[in-house]
Amino acid sequence: MVANMQKDIIVQKLKERGCRITKQRLMLLDIILEENCSSCKEIFYKASKQDKNIGVATVYRMINTLEDVGAINRRNMYKIACGEECDMVRACQVEMDNGSRVELAASAWHEVISEGLKECGYIKNERIQSVSIMPCACEET
Repeated sequence: MVANMQKDIIVQKLKERGCRITKQRLMLLDIILEENCSSCKEIFYKASKQDKNIGVATVYRMINTLEDVGAINRRNMYKIACGEECDMVRACQVEMDNGSRVELAASAWHEVISEGLKECGYIKNERIQSVSIMPCACEET
């Protein structure tokens, strides 16, 4: 429901800028809003499964356009800044190799990262301020 409202607002902003609303742009917008992609490469990979004719340049142009209209901020695209008191319900989605997914609320995501860092000896009593996810440079297999 929220994604549909966001999509409608973004489509309206694109129209106000004089952009044509093509099937490819709508598909990319759906992927961006619903798939929790962390990079343009990942968006392209998912889009190319739906439309073999889509080019990587189309994805980059769409990301640039969305940034221009204020729909996204690429500098913060990979940053999860939720703290332990955040009430965001779907802050993180983890996909397993068998296709299953685990969705975590912000507080649960924060706890998993904190406890994992403590268990592995990276931190003792420090509190996490934010987590930045870097885009993957390896090829999909």
